[in-house]
Amino acid sequence: MNLPDMSKAKMRNKESVEFIYTNPLVTNEFSGQKYFIKTYGCQMNVHDSEEISGLLENLGFESVDHENDADLIILNTCAIRENAHDKVFGFLGRCKHLKKDNKNLKLILCGCMAQERSVVDEIIKKHPYIDLVFGTHNIHELPNYLMNLDSGLNIEVKSNEGNVFEVGETFKRDSRYVAWVNIMYGCDKFCTYCIVPFTRGKERSRRSKDILREVACLKEKGYKEVTLLGQNVNAYGRDLEDDMDFAGLLASVAATGIERVRFVTSHPWNFTDEMIEVIAKEDNIMPYIHLPLQSGSDRILKLMGRRYTKDEYLELYNKIKSRVKNAAITTDIIVGFPNETEEDFLETLDVVQKCQYDGAFTFIYSPREGTPAAKMDDSIPLNVKEERLHRLNEIVNKYSNMNNQKYLGTTQKVLLVGISEKDSNKLYGYTETMKLVNVKCDHDLMGTIADVVITEAKSFSLDGEVR
Repeated sequence: MNLPDMSKAKMRNKESVEFIYTNPLVTNEFSGQKYFIKTYGCQMNVHDSEEISGLLENLGFESVDHENDADLIILNTCAIRENAHDKVFGFLGRCKHLKKDNKNLKLILCGCMAQERSVVDEIIKKHPYIDLVFGTHNIHELPNYLMNLDSGLNIEVKSNEGNVFEVGETFKRDSRYVAWVNIMYGCDKFCTYCIVPFTRGKERSRRSKDILREVACLKEKGYKEVTLLGQNVNAYGRDLEDDMDFAGLLASVAATGIERVRFVTSHPWNFTDEMIEVIAKEDNIMPYIHLPLQSGSDRILKLMGRRYTKDEYLELYNKIKSRVKNAAITTDIIVGFPNETEEDFLETLDVVQKCQYDGAFTFIYSPREGTPAAKMDDSIPLNVKEERLHRLNEIVNKYSNMNNQKYLGTTQKVLLVGISEKDSNKLYGYTETMKLVNVKCDHDLMGTIADVVITEAKSFSLDGEVR
């Protein structure tokens, strides 16, 4: 694949990255008070909420499952798509009534929407009863904000994107068996439709020694799986001097001996042969890869600023499939991007038919203010976009079901992580290839990796029994 060797890319702004080590504030100042967090968006937001929960509980707060029972409500927001924007406004409307009933209730907005000044202005105008707004770059300062919260609105949105804060194991993790591990923040790709570089800032990688220390600590605590997390994980290390690239980090994390290693999300432009070889070599790096396509049309890919062509993507896909045993690959696809013709859309369908993905996250294009794509002529009627999405999903679901049928009657290693929502007598977990399995078994097996015989295969999940 004739893409640039990013492992040899010139270092950028390395002098602007400062690693700041700080201890979290611990106090009983808020003992007995209850908090509720509503999280929207990607895995990064989920992991941010884990950090926020940990910081709050260090202050004495206790978690509750419903906003009606809370003294403090935090909305951790997403700016990627319009529907997330609408959901935040809807939830804020409900909070208005809660504030009327409880004068002492504090309402906080944070996350990616908080980094968009125009959006913040709109929110404040419609919902002036918000007490605090803070951004993605200063989560670690939340305890100080709460200790010094003035009456009325407080806005603490910063752009400290040159710094990486290491505040120790402050996370209240959602699981005792699987864990997110941030390896970097931000993104430098500036795809024309994406707001992330503006809300999360430029790429900043954590030092590998800090990442490996965190993974080792998780392994010691009994965690079975870690997922290395970043907006573009395979660009890891480009901003660091005398440290390793992502292939080296993957190998080092695997060497800790933790039972399962995953990573999200990758950009095809940075996916190197070295990465593929490490994934193929290390048994505890799971053979599941999320490889966003976005479009199969070279013309649309260029308008999107994706930096690869259809043929280059297919070459990479086939290389992964040929070298990584039993690899399962999923993707992201946008339909209805400005200027997308029927011919462009058919190019996307052609890629889906060639790749036969295990699954795909599919979306109608949603313009985000401040991105180049938002200024493009978007003349495609909504009904055309919806019809294309329907056609795309029919094909995606066909291949998802086809791939799942291959598991029928086989024995899979499944990490059991929770009680099934549909049947409390079952546990659910994930295969090495990230297939969801509902398993008929003893609940004592929670947190273990069990050999499971697949008894039924559906489009989006599997059923099984412990062998």
